[in-house]
Amino acid sequence: MNYRHRHRHGKRGRLPKPINIERGAIVSRFTPLPSQDIEPVSISPAELEAFRLVDQEGLSQEETGQRMKVSRGTVWRLLQNARRKTAQALTEGRPLNISEYDLTTENKTEDQTQEGKVNG
Repeated sequence: MNYRHRHRHGKRGRLPKPINIERGAIVSRFTPLPSQDIEPVSISPAELEAFRLVDQEGLSQEETGQRMKVSRGTVWRLLQNARRKTAQALTEGRPLNISEYDLTTENKTEDQTQEGKVNG
């Protein structure tokens, strides 16, 4: 499964390459007990995949990059974000949301945008 819901920061530069995710999340939210009304921490599917491959399966960052089809530097950034967000959720007792995106809706939006550029 390709994770294409990534965006560039700002208006210039190339669009990010899609990230290959082998296995999606089984659940979409972890909530601590007792449950509190605190803003949840959100983790992206790409961050979760890097976290899983490096920390659970024991792959190196280089091997993880090859499997996800991104650079080692991107794996490092995804892994740092995932670890920071997980630690924040655990230490502050905040819910942890695993974001999921509807790729069919995103592709439809891109197609409609391109049609508007061609016709407009």
